Amino acid sequence: MIYCEFYRGARQGVYIFMKLCNRDRFIIRFSEIKDVRELIHLDHMIWTEDTSPGPLMWRSQEDYLLNAPPGSQLVALKDDKLCGYVGFGRPSRMESNRHVCEVNIAVHPDYQRLGIGRQLIEAIKEHAADNSIRKLRLRVLSCNESALSFYRKCGFVEEGRLREEFYLGGRYVDEIFMCCMLTGGEGYGDHLA
Repeated sequence: MIYCEFYRGARQGVYIFMKLCNRDRFIIRFSEIKDVRELIHLDHMIWTEDTSPGPLMWRSQEDYLLNAPPGSQLVALKDDKLCGYVGFGRPSRMESNRHVCEVNIAVHPDYQRLGIGRQLIEAIKEHAADNSIRKLRLRVLSCNESALSFYRKCGFVEEGRLREEFYLGGRYVDEIFMCCMLTGGEGYGDHLA
């Protein structure tokens, strides 16, 4: 049995998602400064040559926070252990595309295939739509077939492709752009990121 509840916290715009799956609970909330160490560890573990054009190595917590400040991710926690995140932000500072949000997702290998990634994507869709975002976009390597399959199951479609954009592991790899259109509010991205 899968059970999912949605709560809005006491502060406006604070989301907490709880999922009960085979008696296991996890919570999704906005990232906080106390999460930085675990987020850095997860990035170093997940972003490899098979999932990223280059290794993602943060030099320090300060370096990480410059690129991913608190609140720029939704994190999934199980028994107070960070097991995944979805990062989000504006793809540019241009006023004309503030209705677009770029996302990236990582789930710890020990917690994959438990529905956490799917719930993180649903959480960011809800948060983005509530903030007048009409389009989520992401980038994925063509060699990352499991990620491509996952994104398709979550409603993303291929929007474009840069052929042989990277040379990784002795082969040329395409960069694929995917998107998911949302039915947000009447504005065009006034509040998110």
